[in-house]
Amino acid sequence: MSENKNSKNSRRQFFATAAKSSLVACTFGLPLKEGISNHFLKGSSFEIKDPEKTSWLTINGELYGAKPNDLGPIGGGEGYTMPILKGDFEATNLDELLDALAQAKSGQVVYIPDETKIDLTTRVYIDKLILEIPAGVTLAGNREYQGSKGGLLLSNTLNTSVMIRPMGSNVRFSGLRIQGPNPDRHLEHHKRSFGPNGLGRDYYYKFPVSRGIVTEFSELQVDNCEISAFSGSGIYLKKGSGHHIHHNFIHKCQYNGLGYGVSHGAASLITQYNLFNENRHSIAGTGISGCGYIARHNIEMGISLSHCFDMHGGRDRKDGSDIAGTTIEIYNNTFNAPQTPVVIRGIPEDKCDIFQNWFAQHKEIKQAVKGLSEKTRAINNVYVATVK
Repeated sequence: MSENKNSKNSRRQFFATAAKSSLVACTFGLPLKEGISNHFLKGSSFEIKDPEKTSWLTINGELYGAKPNDLGPIGGGEGYTMPILKGDFEATNLDELLDALAQAKSGQVVYIPDETKIDLTTRVYIDKLILEIPAGVTLAGNREYQGSKGGLLLSNTLNTSVMIRPMGSNVRFSGLRIQGPNPDRHLEHHKRSFGPNGLGRDYYYKFPVSRGIVTEFSELQVDNCEISAFSGSGIYLKKGSGHHIHHNFIHKCQYNGLGYGVSHGAASLITQYNLFNENRHSIAGTGISGCGYIARHNIEMGISLSHCFDMHGGRDRKDGSDIAGTTIEIYNNTFNAPQTPVVIRGIPEDKCDIFQNWFAQHKEIKQAVKGLSEKTRAINNVYVATVK
C-alpha cells in the first residue's frame, strides 16, 4: 500500500463530491423531514454554495446533519485549532521512539516531527513488537499543520495483531498518521469461508487480522489523526469509559467479516467530528452490557462495504440474550453512503435514540434504520425524497 499519498486529496475531493450530491439532492430530490410533506418542501430553498457546508441543513431553525465546531473541520487536518507542535521527547526513528516511550511520564508528550516515517514492519514481524504508551502520555505529530502531512507510523506485515497499546488511562494520540497493512476487502476469502459449502470460521481466521490502537483502559483520546488499513479495527476499545474519538479521518478498514473503523466491547465513548470512508462498519459494538456510544457530527463520505453504524445483539454473540448494548445516541450525522446507515441488532438495555441526522441517500426511516423497537427510536431526521 502507498503511504496514503492520496489521503489529503481524497478528503478534499469528498467536499467537491458532497457539493455535487447535495445539489442533486436539493434540485432533484429535496430533503424530507418527518412530518413535512414534499409539497411543503417544494417551495423551500436549499441552495448550497459553500462545499464545506454541504454536510448539514437548517430547516425551520433546526440543524440536521454534521456541522464543524470551533476546533476545526470535520476530519481534522488543515485548520485544526488544537495541534501539538512540540514535546518533552522527540523521535525521528523507531529506536528513539521506543527510548522516549520508556522514559515518558504522565503528562508528557512524545513528539514525531513533521513528516517523519517510522516503519514498524520488521520488528512487528520478527519480534511481535507492540508500541506501548504509558498512562497519561501523549504521542503526537503535526498532521496538516502548515502543509505537513504529519508523522507516519506504519506496519506492512499482515500479522500486526495489535500495533499500539496504551498501558493505562488518559493516553492521547494526536496529529498522527497510523497506517495498517491491509486496506482490502478480501471478498473471495469470506465467500470460501462462509458461502455455500464454506470452509468455516477456523478457515476464515487462518488469515491474519490487524488492529491499530487497542486499549482496556479509560479515557483514551484520539484526535486529528488519519487511521487506515486495519482489517480488524482501526481503534478497538475493549473496556473503559470516557473515550473520546474526534476530528479524525478513518478509512479503508473494510476486510469482509470484520473491518471496523472504531469498535468496542464493554466500553463507552463519544465519537464526533470524524470523516469515515471505505470501512465495513465505521462504528461497531459487541452489544454486551455496558457497551454504548454517542455518535454525533460525523460524516460517512460515500463508500461503505456494509451498514455504517452498528450495534451487535445476542444472536451475534450466541449468548441467549437479545441485548444490543446499553445506551446509544446517534444524532447530527450525515450519511452519504448508499448502504444502510444504522443497524441495531437487538434491544438496548437503556435506549437507542436516532435523531436530526441527514440520510442523504435514503427516502424513509425503514431504509435508513434497521432494528427499530420500543427502545430504538428514530425521530426528526431528514431523508431524500423524489419530487414529482
